[in-house]
Amino acid sequence: MRLPLSFLFCIAALMIIATPIASGQTNADYDELLALFEDWRGFESPPLLDGAPDYTAERFELRRGDFLALRARLDTFDISDWPVPQQVDWHLVRAEMNGYDFNQRVLQPWVRDPAFYNTLWMGRSDVPGHEGPTHHAVVEVWTYDFPLSRTDERRLVAELGVIPPLMKQAQKNLTGNARDLWVTGIRDLRSQRSALDEVAAMAGDSAGEALLQIIADAKSATDVLINWLEASASSKTGPSGIGKDEYTWYQQNVHLVPLTWDDEVRLLKRELARAWSSLKLEEQRNRDLPPMVAASTAQEYDAMAAEAVERIMNFLDYKEILTVTDYMKPALREHMGSFVPEETRNFFLITAHYDPAPLFTHFYHWLELARMDLEPHESPVRQGALLYNIFDSRNEGTATGVEEMFMHAGLYDDSPRSRELVWILLAQRAARGLGSLYAHANDMTMEEAGTVHMDGTPRGWMKTEKELLIFEQHLYLRQPGYGTSYVTGKYLLEATLADFAKLQEDRGKAFQLKDFFDQLNAIDSIPISLARWEMTGLDDEIHP
Repeated sequence: MRLPLSFLFCIAALMIIATPIASGQTNADYDELLALFEDWRGFESPPLLDGAPDYTAERFELRRGDFLALRARLDTFDISDWPVPQQVDWHLVRAEMNGYDFNQRVLQPWVRDPAFYNTLWMGRSDVPGHEGPTHHAVVEVWTYDFPLSRTDERRLVAELGVIPPLMKQAQKNLTGNARDLWVTGIRDLRSQRSALDEVAAMAGDSAGEALLQIIADAKSATDVLINWLEASASSKTGPSGIGKDEYTWYQQNVHLVPLTWDDEVRLLKRELARAWSSLKLEEQRNRDLPPMVAASTAQEYDAMAAEAVERIMNFLDYKEILTVTDYMKPALREHMGSFVPEETRNFFLITAHYDPAPLFTHFYHWLELARMDLEPHESPVRQGALLYNIFDSRNEGTATGVEEMFMHAGLYDDSPRSRELVWILLAQRAARGLGSLYAHANDMTMEEAGTVHMDGTPRGWMKTEKELLIFEQHLYLRQPGYGTSYVTGKYLLEATLADFAKLQEDRGKAFQLKDFFDQLNAIDSIPISLARWEMTGLDDEIHP
């Protein structure tokens, strides 16, 4: 039977209307979004005051109208007919603007958090941006090769020049009363002071007069700020948490994690119990096996680390877990670590000296950073780090999730006791996240939250080296949601995997784990709720 030509034209027209624009095709409105994104990022970096970013209350007030105008531009878009990836980019811009608004209204790290003014970073972060709030002129010392060329020395002099005026400005801006943030933040400024000594030593005898002078000036300015912070510490008596309601708003509207504070408490309690019970079942199963023996020499550790990298990469390739690229193994090998004497090992180093592989699976981070460096996403919105640690559920959640996923997929079939380490790692992350939730609710001090962290970690392995405990609880108090992102992100990743697999089954297609991870990686380092939308078409976790 031949259909009428008019009917065919109608069908064709409906298909054109119903078919979304492919991500590579022109969408004039989307181009306007990209223009807005460029304007937004330009605005988000503050103007300078005496050579340092200006975080004074007066400057924020002056710029409020400009921010509201940018937000109004964002709200004019009707994205309902856009392809999903372009809608996702709109939500990413929205989340960043919400983050700016939240920082100005609630978090105010430049007012409450002395660690915000820490400027020197000696190593690269293992996630797309630095963990926690940082100012806009940090000095990435790890990007320099020492001894310095004259060009790099001039660049370093210019970058270090931000420290003296910023230290001075901090004394005006830091008017908050958050005791735990204040007292613990002094440690970060002391670390900056030590890092300046380290930079001077790295520069060595070849350092020019200008570099030596700015290092001396930066040291002096840092010392003045530290003394001022210490003198003011006794007057700081207030809580440091942001409260349950603000925490929930922040998670849902900035980090796009579709959970409340109460949801996260329930989830982390459940994962803590599951990790402990699973550990005990593993120990029962392995009771007739010889105990694990930790590396006792540098040679033993180096051999174990090299073998762990080979084991992981061969497993990912042979078992078709994901597409293995040429840059992945070198990226992992660069971060194998080295032998540390038993008496100075922190929690993670204890696990790594028994078997580095469980910790190295968490180093999925470095595979992702290599991909971002070498294969950046086509969307400018997704290139580099999202602001305000919005990447946390995706990057920390995935790195934590694959520890257990790779185990279940067979990574330790020939090393059963390594499975015990996976459950210990999960218990530690659930316990520390639970403590951070209580601290943000102001139900506990940071020290009390640390007790939850220590007591919830099996075998007493968080009681061996207290610096890690302080560092982690301080970071999570500074950055709401980061302490829980390892477990909440893992949960959201597992739920996305389930949705993806069910969708494949409903379509009559064979599920391939490689398809899942390849799609997740191609979507890049965005909140898992948005990645799930792109991968499955399910948008029920997205709330405008």
